[in-house]
Amino acid sequence: MLNIDRDLGRFRDIIKGRVRKDLRKYMSSGELIGRQGNKQVSVPIHQIGIPRLRYGKNNSGIGQGEGEEGEGAGEGQKAGEAAGEHGIDVDITIEELAEILGEELSLPRIEPKGSKSARTSKPKYKGIAPVGPESLRHFRRTYRRALQRTISTGTFDPQRPVIVPIREDRRYRTYVIEKEPRSAAVLIYMMDVSGSMGKEQKEIVRAEAFWIDAWIRHNYDDVETRFIIHDATAREVDRDTFFRTRESGGTLISSAYKLALDIIEKNYPASEWNIYPFHFSDGDNWSQSDTRTCVQLIKDRMLPICNQFSYGQVDSQYGSGQFLKDLNEAFPDHEAVALSRIPNREAIMDSIKELLGKGR
Repeated sequence: MLNIDRDLGRFRDIIKGRVRKDLRKYMSSGELIGRQGNKQVSVPIHQIGIPRLRYGKNNSGIGQGEGEEGEGAGEGQKAGEAAGEHGIDVDITIEELAEILGEELSLPRIEPKGSKSARTSKPKYKGIAPVGPESLRHFRRTYRRALQRTISTGTFDPQRPVIVPIREDRRYRTYVIEKEPRSAAVLIYMMDVSGSMGKEQKEIVRAEAFWIDAWIRHNYDDVETRFIIHDATAREVDRDTFFRTRESGGTLISSAYKLALDIIEKNYPASEWNIYPFHFSDGDNWSQSDTRTCVQLIKDRMLPICNQFSYGQVDSQYGSGQFLKDLNEAFPDHEAVALSRIPNREAIMDSIKELLGKGR
């Protein structure tokens, strides 16, 4: 059993090493997203040879004669000369993926600033009692009590130190149920779904959100997610609608920020929750007047209550990209504002580093 456990551990290390090596590929392709389960992901690992046993007679033998048969390919190999590539799907936990992500990008650990009001019940052992269930028997205390009894009664024999506890010697651990705070975070994803944000842009956002989720969940006990889409107006939707909806018309970014603030203020008090708004767009906004409104909403209402405000701008052939320039000008060095330009899928890994690298 120990050998099996050791071999399994080595295999897991090999898998993690392969995922680490190909991390940028996985992040840019979005290949893992469709393979995600509740707590783990099925990772396609290529070029790992799987041992195979073949049954049958070895007619050619292993002699050292001139043997002509072994020099060429068999008749069944005419389709190609190279060996086939072996691949397997291996389950890896979201937690392990997050660890790999953090190591590769040197992401600092996040220190939660609030505790959720809903607390977990956890037993805390407080003392020792002479009665209790057998599952909580304290063997060392029981033995000590038996030893004390045999010494005090003069029955202890150093030459034959056999200690047999009796019923009165038994001691049991006692506990009380205590409520412990759990660190909690809420992720509020906002995305422009106007006509200029096409399928490719949404797939980039979807892949980036997958890795953001993995890292935030790695740092908190409880995580909730909310989704807002907007063009000229904003509305809250579920995850599937968030990544599939496409609208037309103008873009009024402030409508999303106002809805996000309304959700936060009604459901997530800053004293209990760690709050992370993430906004994705191609940088177009209806007017400079609305952009000024957005800047004021971020500065006056979001930053005082949120751990960090993050904006990722996905390049689009129809988008001007102006909004990122405006935010860079408004928040040139603000520690609680993270800004990133995402020109294509290959930039997802760098964007994650920019958005999560402050450790807030």
